[in-house]
Amino acid sequence: MNEAASKDKRRKLVDATMRRYGHSQYALIETLHSVQEVYGFLDDENLKYVSDALRVPLSKIYGVATFYHFFTLKPQGDHTAVLCTGTACYIKGVPAILSAIRNNFSVEAGETREDGKLSLLTARCIGSCGLSPAIVLDGEIAGQITPEIVVDRIGRMIQNDA
Repeated sequence: MNEAASKDKRRKLVDATMRRYGHSQYALIETLHSVQEVYGFLDDENLKYVSDALRVPLSKIYGVATFYHFFTLKPQGDHTAVLCTGTACYIKGVPAILSAIRNNFSVEAGETREDGKLSLLTARCIGSCGLSPAIVLDGEIAGQITPEIVVDRIGRMIQNDA
């Protein structure tokens, strides 16, 4: 570990999480949550650090980090939109919603806009099938959405920052 990382207060918070679980490999998910919470995303340096500290192969850590949609390996934008692509949502119009977001905000699924204002993510299911189609905008679920509703809501989110 380099000297700057050892002095980083965020790293100390990650260490505290691992210590709380006895540096057990069973602390992996909780530790990854801690890393993402304090750094904003799971970067290579921290994943290697967790791998060494918990004695878990890096390949397993990447497997866990890419399996769960909550984790991200890239810095996120100021705002996030997580579009549900589950069967109920998909049938009720997700392709049109995704296209509207792409066309109006110049962002692809899994990416962040160049200006850093918006990250667009997709999830296999957000557990809100009764509200389909559904999206999570900055942590709040919006259901029975249309392309027009989503474009309006995201547009207002981004404008409020200006």
